This record gives sequence, C-alpha cells and structure tokens, in this order.
Amino acid sequence: MIVISEDVWSADFEALAESFPIFREPDLWSNKDELKAKLADATALVVRNRTQVTREIIEAAPKLRVIARAGVGLDNIDVKAADDNGVVVAAALGINAVAVGEQTVLMALAISRKLIELDASTRAGEWNRKAGREITGKTWGLLGFGATARATAELLKGFRVKVLAYDPFAKPDAAYLQSINAEITDMQRVIKESDYISIHLPATAETKEIINAALLAQMKSSVIIISVGRGEVINEADLENALRNGVIAGAGLDVRAQEPPKDQRFTDLSNVVLAPHIAGITQESQAAINQVLVSEIRAALTGGAQKYAVGTVKRAK
Repeated sequence: MIVISEDVWSADFEALAESFPIFREPDLWSNKDELKAKLADATALVVRNRTQVTREIIEAAPKLRVIARAGVGLDNIDVKAADDNGVVVAAALGINAVAVGEQTVLMALAISRKLIELDASTRAGEWNRKAGREITGKTWGLLGFGATARATAELLKGFRVKVLAYDPFAKPDAAYLQSINAEITDMQRVIKESDYISIHLPATAETKEIINAALLAQMKSSVIIISVGRGEVINEADLENALRNGVIAGAGLDVRAQEPPKDQRFTDLSNVVLAPHIAGITQESQAAINQVLVSEIRAALTGGAQKYAVGTVKRAK
C-alpha cells in the first residue's frame, strides 16, 4: 500500500492507483500514532514537509521501500535512518527551482515598487504616486548557490545585476559564473555590498539563525532581503527590530521559523511581503514533481533503479 500523508495528488497518482492501492489522508502527518498504524503495511510513503519521517516512523514500517518527498528540502526526513533500513529516499531536487527563482524576484520587485502598499491604498480610494526603486544595475547577493539560487541568478540576467554568491560547497565553473555576471565570494562581502540578498540556505546546525542582529547591522540600510530557503536561518525577533528601526529597508518572507507561525510578527509592516511557503509551488512545478515521484514509486515497487535517490540506497530492498 502507498500512504500519502499530506496534500499530494494529481492525474499521475490517479494512474498509479490503478496498479497499486493508495491510502490518502492530507492531515495524517499530524497524528503520529495513526501514521505509524497506517505504515505497518505500507510499501511507499509520500510526504511534503510537514510529515516528520523519523527513525521511529521508518522502523514502524517494516515493508517500506521508498519515501517520496514532494519538494526539495530533506530536513523532515531522517535519511540516515532510511539508509540503515534499506529504504530509498526519492526527492525531485531542482525540479521547482525556476518557480522559486520567479517568486524570489517577484517579492523583491513588489517591495521595491511598494506594490502591495499601493494596491491597498488605491483600493481605498487614494491616488498615492509614491516612487519606488529599480532592481536594474544593482548588486544582488545570494546566500547559498544551489539550484534555486542559480535559477534566481539566471532570471536576473535581464536586470543586468552584479551577482555576489556565498556557498562554501559550490564549485561552479568560470564560464557559467561569467554567463550570469556572478562571482563566488565570502559571506561578509555579500552582506556588506549587496542591495538585495536572497537566502537559499537549508536549515542546519551551522545555519540556524545565521541572519541575526549582528549580521543585519552590517548590511546596507537600503538592502531588501528575500528568504526562500528555510525560515530557521533567520532570527525573526532581530529581523523585526531591524525592519522597524530602519536598519534594513524591507524583507520578503516565503518561509518562517515556525510554519504556520502562531504570532502576528511582521503583519503590520508595509515594508514586508509575506507568503505561506509557496515559492516552489506552481502548477507547472507540481505537475513535474508528481511525475517524478510516481516514476520513482513505480521503480521502487517493481524492482527498478531510482533516478532521484538522495541517500546511499539507490535501489529499493
């Protein structure tokens, strides 16, 4: 049986259901005991980012062959535990990179041109022709240089920006960097010289709250930051203080430290654009991801090789 514990479905899954039984409950992730019970006979588990696929969960599923992640982050899956139990972890890494890149640029434009604020005031009957600012010709900093950061840089070519990127693990070739007018540099230079900074970092022990008061104080007062990686990399109290006190000019937050957030932080700030972690969610990206996941599940359940396995297990047990 294939268990889907979150809101994942498409025509591809409907076709898969003709060959394999599927149990689908979008809120199953919220009840660990029920999830474990359903996994007792499961051969595949499909999740987004809410299902915490811990070692305990994996070991409660003795027949499990594949965990299919609808998205790119893996912080909710114990990949090591999956490896230890011979379970494939399949994730369509990079498939939604263009979607994330588009929203990154979109949020920066919306803040720069005060679009949300002016939309509200115009709807209220005002005619406030407040000047915004342009992205073209500015310096854009990237924290992280994985697939979403690269997609952002490629989209920005038309804006003729200078791109400064920090990623100690990235090894792009010189020709590619030249094609997007980018250079790999140290974090301090990105922080101090950029007019826009988009954050594409995963949540790790090293990146947790790396964006804090000390780092914000080193940025230009005109800087706009866009967060599309993981919310845990930002100390939100420090960011709120910086936004309220003019330390930085604005922020676009697609991801939050807690999702959904339980507080009302940032909601009264006109220099902030908020979104519910949807940068990677478009009709096109979801269709492509679902196609990959269904293909990976079929391969795992029929003895085929995996093309998108992210752990050490490349073929299901």
